Amino acid sequence: MSFVLAVTWVARPGEEERIEEILRAMVPLSRAERGCLQYNAHRSSEDPRRFFLYEIYKDEAAFTEHNESDHFKRFVLGEALPRLESRERIHYERLE
Repeated sequence: MSFVLAVTWVARPGEEERIEEILRAMVPLSRAERGCLQYNAHRSSEDPRRFFLYEIYKDEAAFTEHNESDHFKRFVLGEALPRLESRERIHYERLE
């Protein structure tokens, strides 16, 4: 069964442009992962500090591999998280 994740990030004031750069770097790297079925990043048109990520992985093991990847550790853990005011991650199960 696929592993679906909806993520909302709110950047600290003044960090929103760097967060966008980080996400633009993460998209192609994440999509290239063998277990990644979908990885989309969005920026709110109403609040430029708010970002939404929609991710689908083949299974939970593929999601774990994503979290252990060098690009996740570098860009998300190392660069993005310190620049965020908040982060919400919600796991969903696909209804089929």
